[in-house]
Amino acid sequence: MVLKWQKSVGLEDQPAISHMIAASMGEAMACLVRVPTEVVKAKMQTNAQASLGKTFSLVLNETHGSALSSVTGGLYRGYGITLMREIPFAMIQFPLYEKAKSWWSEKKGSPVNPIQAAMCGSVTGGIAAGLTTPLDVVKTRLMLGADKDGKQYSSAIDVVRRTLNQEGPMAFSSGIQPRVMWISIGGFVFFGAYEFGKKLAGPVLG
Repeated sequence: MVLKWQKSVGLEDQPAISHMIAASMGEAMACLVRVPTEVVKAKMQTNAQASLGKTFSLVLNETHGSALSSVTGGLYRGYGITLMREIPFAMIQFPLYEKAKSWWSEKKGSPVNPIQAAMCGSVTGGIAAGLTTPLDVVKTRLMLGADKDGKQYSSAIDVVRRTLNQEGPMAFSSGIQPRVMWISIGGFVFFGAYEFGKKLAGPVLG
């Protein structure tokens, strides 16, 4: 579908656009599952004594100003900002990953192997993670729903404004080191497994 659209607008020779669009669509669908999981996880981390069932019930009883919250409660609190984090992340990582593989393949004169592809995924994932850390900070605070004094956030803009006023711009880089580290490790495992699986399945799938 993406390639067909690109051809219709004369962009069929731009593989980076294919990677960005496909990654963005995939992230939008994945967030339908990821966001409720992250909301419940974040709530449990701030209230370690609450059980999973109790936390889930509390989240379902929350409202956050949207019509959907009457059905889903706070499960999709921060869905929009999560997309605003995940889509830029994917649009940075995947084209960089494909470009890094292509560059390395040209340098060595043959396609990269799964381990080398995993290294490309690790580096590009770390770059994307670092660049999108401010969005991750805003997303996490919005999902928690309130600041350290218990005052509710009304929107992502409210999170940005209050964080700037109360903590300064450096607050938006909070957690950058562990974020870059775990996404770099995850990128190595994910892309390595993906390329290894693709290599194994190649003869079968033709």
